[in-house]
Amino acid sequence: MIRSMLYATDLGVYAPFVLQHALALARSFNAELYVIHAVEPMGQFAESLLQSYLDEQTLDTLHGEGVNTVMANIEQRVLESFRDELGEAADLALIRAVRVRQGDPAQVILEQAQRLAVDLLIFGSHSAGAGVDVPIGRTAVRLLQLSTVPVYMVPLAQHLGRRKT
Repeated sequence: MIRSMLYATDLGVYAPFVLQHALALARSFNAELYVIHAVEPMGQFAESLLQSYLDEQTLDTLHGEGVNTVMANIEQRVLESFRDELGEAADLALIRAVRVRQGDPAQVILEQAQRLAVDLLIFGSHSAGAGVDVPIGRTAVRLLQLSTVPVYMVPLAQHLGRRKT
């Protein structure tokens, strides 16, 4: 029995397509739907650039409060885009929570799935930047290999091919 699901999104161009699958499943099973978006940590180049221009106290404040503020702003923007896109209050009501977390995408998604004790994990096969020659994206492969709950992967290869033409 599926009572709760986690939809992992990269917020890319194909995210609305995968969201429609997640909502259809949530309606079918009358299940709660959670949404997670992982933001990869800042790279070494960006970090060293900040260190060159900011003093230590400002940098500490940015890391502490700034990152939390950015994550909260992203969560708010995701909710607003869902409201704009879905329109129907019934579909929006299926979404219990939207979370944005920083870290390795596969690890963040798997941790959220475990923390929420979801019954199904939903994600797309590629991110927006993947090419047609890649059968399954890096994060999708890791989720398929490491997930302890059933997965529903939406294949995006046919849509990636259309984008190129």
